[in-house]
Amino acid sequence: MAAKDRDRFSTATRLRLLGEQTAARVYRSQNRRQARRSRLTGRAAFLALVVCSLVVALAYPMRQYVSQRDEIADQERLAREAQARTEELRDEKARLQDDAYIRRLAREHLHYVLPGETGYTVVDPDAAKARSGGSQETDRPWHSNLWDGVDSADRN
Repeated sequence: MAAKDRDRFSTATRLRLLGEQTAARVYRSQNRRQARRSRLTGRAAFLALVVCSLVVALAYPMRQYVSQRDEIADQERLAREAQARTEELRDEKARLQDDAYIRRLAREHLHYVLPGETGYTVVDPDAAKARSGGSQETDRPWHSNLWDGVDSADRN
């Protein structure tokens, strides 16, 4: 018993046993980590596959949704513009019902004068020459100038 006990309690024996136990623990720990890593990698790959599938599955509907929202915004803008134009036309229609407004428009745009008034038209000679191109076509009636323009266009 003495030799066996001595061998069992010797420092070299204890160190060897301690080294074996430590090596076994490290080996078991590495196996557990590798098992954990492989499980996590498989789970991560599956999760990535699911996420990619969802992205691919939802990409087209999301694009359609955004496109339709843009179209709705455009149509709402056009409706607001049409409503504003309608209001402008209603206001113009109401103004055109007023005789004083019609008279003012006729005086401004058509150069009408009321009975008893004298109408004057002042022509700037420099502006008349620039408008006619310096030619003597201003002495002729307007319809003659028009037909001359049509004839010259037909010849070309």
